[in-house]
Amino acid sequence: MNTKTLALIIIFVALTTSLNIAGPKIPAPYAPFLLYQLWEIPIVLAFLIIGPKSGVIITVINTLILFAVYPGALPIGPFYNLIAVFSMLLGIYLPYKLANLSCKNESLSNYLRQHTKLITVSATTLGITTRVIITTIVNYFTIQQSYPIGFSFSQGAALGFLPLSVLFNATVALYTIPIAIGIAIAVSSRFKL
Repeated sequence: MNTKTLALIIIFVALTTSLNIAGPKIPAPYAPFLLYQLWEIPIVLAFLIIGPKSGVIITVINTLILFAVYPGALPIGPFYNLIAVFSMLLGIYLPYKLANLSCKNESLSNYLRQHTKLITVSATTLGITTRVIITTIVNYFTIQQSYPIGFSFSQGAALGFLPLSVLFNATVALYTIPIAIGIAIAVSSRFKL
């Protein structure tokens, strides 16, 4: 890892963590205990412009910092955030990888600009799909556990919560991925990363 990449990772960790801890938190109207935030956008942005490995590193460091300073309602809450973000990045990875393979004779930024709609739609669709599937499975099993792992929900209550979880995780990915792609295209067209 070169110095430039390390410096960018540090910047993105600082941005992600500050947005997570002190950034805006908008309660979901259908479940006020679920909060819409902006902290995942820098992670996806770093994943796209620096590379998948950097996105993963930033996510892990953010999780470790949250364990120390802001775990949320459950002490292991940051671990659930980690699963949600990793599952979304997994869905973004395939379109990202195909774009990298397809742009052999041109820069990735040029390729992204030429195929913005296709890449945005495919990355968003796959990111939503993987995030919703994985978080739904994890939520079903974990929220039935007792504190500090879950909330001791009965099986019926857990099943009742899952549609809210699906809606929340889908909508987070629905705004996070396109915004990050738009910023990645704007940034990469002005700077050589």
